[in-house]
Amino acid sequence: MSDYREMWEKLGLDLQAHDGLLEILPPLYRETILSQENRPKGMEYFDFVFSEIHGLRVKELVDHRAQGGLVVGTFCTYVPEELIIAAGGICVGLCAGAQVAEEATEQYLPRNLCALIKSSLGFKLAKVCPYIESCDLLVGETTCDGKKKYYEILGQFQPVHVMELPQRKDDVDRALWRSEVRRLAERLEELAGRKIEPESLREAIKVVNEKRRALLRLAELRKSDPPVISGRDALLINQIAFYDDPKRLAEKVNALCDELEERREKGIAIGGAHRPRLLLSGCPMAIPNWKLPAIIETSGALVAMDEMCTGIRYFRHLVSEEAADLEGMLDAIADRYLRIDCAVFTPNRERIEHIKELVGDYSIDAVVYYALQFCDPYTVEAFLISQELEKEGIPFLYLETDYSTEDVGQLSTRVQALVEMLTSG
Repeated sequence: MSDYREMWEKLGLDLQAHDGLLEILPPLYRETILSQENRPKGMEYFDFVFSEIHGLRVKELVDHRAQGGLVVGTFCTYVPEELIIAAGGICVGLCAGAQVAEEATEQYLPRNLCALIKSSLGFKLAKVCPYIESCDLLVGETTCDGKKKYYEILGQFQPVHVMELPQRKDDVDRALWRSEVRRLAERLEELAGRKIEPESLREAIKVVNEKRRALLRLAELRKSDPPVISGRDALLINQIAFYDDPKRLAEKVNALCDELEERREKGIAIGGAHRPRLLLSGCPMAIPNWKLPAIIETSGALVAMDEMCTGIRYFRHLVSEEAADLEGMLDAIADRYLRIDCAVFTPNRERIEHIKELVGDYSIDAVVYYALQFCDPYTVEAFLISQELEKEGIPFLYLETDYSTEDVGQLSTRVQALVEMLTSG
């Protein structure tokens, strides 16, 4: 990483603090990800991407801006990647999964706010994230009260555009959301100094859909029992999908899937024989938040699927490619993104039904519900989901945590108790 120090300095990073961060990440990665046995060879690409997490990809962003292109940072799956690409931009996810600069952050935000929001501001204040410093625009969304008030603070540091997300999905809500998609397109056009043309938007839709198709193919392979890929590796791929080049990522995921299909035919499994298959549901898990998946998979179970924004919710639906003109494509984009079943919506029967569908499709033995402390939408919605799963006789474990390691022992005890219950029958 030493070759990038001049680049980091030009981006305004605090090099000493940044060095400290880079000292922490590799050992954590080795312990959590690289320690797994018999990993597919195709995972070497994703290991390389992580090893260059603040290097090669950031250089691509810097070079893109130097050539007159945009870099746009996002915090949520509701921001249409297609519009950013069509405007000549690169889209990068900015959610963070580690505690950084807590004391400085709490000068702006209350202590009892979710870790994801505090982490995001912490990375900004500490000047240790080259991604946010590479952005021309940050695009937020009103998925919770904490986020929308946080964006007011973040706007004091960088340009921020906030999309108003409705809380229901009736016709009037769809009209509001469609207008927000148009408003974002206009902001991107203004920033880029050019119009989003039908041809560029059509191509962008295809590019992002191909990324989603590749991730959906990987998701299908996770139905294999015994498993051909671990939950930790699948999560890592989904996390990287938020900031890697979409065409390159699709190519590498498809190559990995080719290998996994061969391994399945040859009977090569990850972790040997059948293990309890768990569905991980709830809040997103941003890099380097692998705490709970690591606990689950070192306790004798498998994360067979993730019902999260860093899981199947991110790539589940495609944008229709049938529209003939620009307005039709904007309609298709608005419709696709409004189908996302975030816990912010009320009522949110779609999410409950999808969880039940995943339980059947992936032969799930139990659902582990991961909730970040003070994340009201997901912590409150957990009750309705647990109630529904109880009717179906599906074991449900609710775990509320943050980004610290202080509760690893407690979480491990509860997960191990669940695994013992599932294996003792």
